[in-house]
Amino acid sequence: MPYENLTTFFGKPVEDFQAGAEAWDVARAVARLRTEYDSQDTVPMLLADYAALPGVEATEALVIGYWQGDDSESSSQAIVEALVTYAERLPNLRALFLGDIVSEENEISWINQSDLSALWPAFPLLEHMQVRGANDLSLGRFEAPRLTTLIVESGGLPRRVVQEALAAGAPELRHLELWLGTDNYGGDSTVEDFADLFAGRLFPKLGTLALRDCDYADALAAALAGAPILERIATLDLSMGNLTDAGAEALLASPSVARLSRLDLHYHFLSDAMMARLERLGPAVDLSEQQEEEEYGGEIYRSVAVSE
Repeated sequence: MPYENLTTFFGKPVEDFQAGAEAWDVARAVARLRTEYDSQDTVPMLLADYAALPGVEATEALVIGYWQGDDSESSSQAIVEALVTYAERLPNLRALFLGDIVSEENEISWINQSDLSALWPAFPLLEHMQVRGANDLSLGRFEAPRLTTLIVESGGLPRRVVQEALAAGAPELRHLELWLGTDNYGGDSTVEDFADLFAGRLFPKLGTLALRDCDYADALAAALAGAPILERIATLDLSMGNLTDAGAEALLASPSVARLSRLDLHYHFLSDAMMARLERLGPAVDLSEQQEEEEYGGEIYRSVAVSE
């Protein structure tokens, strides 16, 4: 779980928007709409204030932060509805982060999202969509003709959401990042769910594939090693998962992996010997954050980086 809020987004600094503000310089900074635990304001109220300001029509990026206040069950539904309501005031919105929430505010597996399908037609210029938290999340069946980056961060991503992401009508998509998590927190996808993606039948302009925080990372590595998708991406990211020497061996055996520009495996369970072999592979390889497996009652445990 991230421990710090965003400082930059979509090429600009991020600053908190305060209730009652009389102006906002959209050319200088991206507004983050967030509440405190005991705040009387809500994010929809802040959005109403923001949308009423002169010049907000030029807004290209927006960050939604903590919204739950003292109601731990509060979801993003009212925020999504408010965004759609004020969409005409934000006709140039190109980037949205829904859930810039850090562990001090709420654990990632406790963030309650909602159905986001109404956002896609409301903001047809979206290029960057980032979501944190997967409880009750739905991306919907959507068309996003300008979307280049889709990031969904979770401690357990439901198969249904994985399928929605992969079914997206996003011909310009270049960066796909899914934090798959663990089944203890709702992550029930399997490697078979990625068959069409790995076969190269989806997202013809994809350059970065990041399947992070996965508790079946070895199976992903084995399936990807000979997959056609590796022939056209530049960066493969299997970081934050429970990758072991078995999965790394499959990657080493793949000529396509050796042709990558970058291989991100940070946070892993690889041996020193395997790390040395990977460093000689060819692409720039991130092997930071080596982990050690744990044993309890005769069972071996390798935990992903982000779960609860």
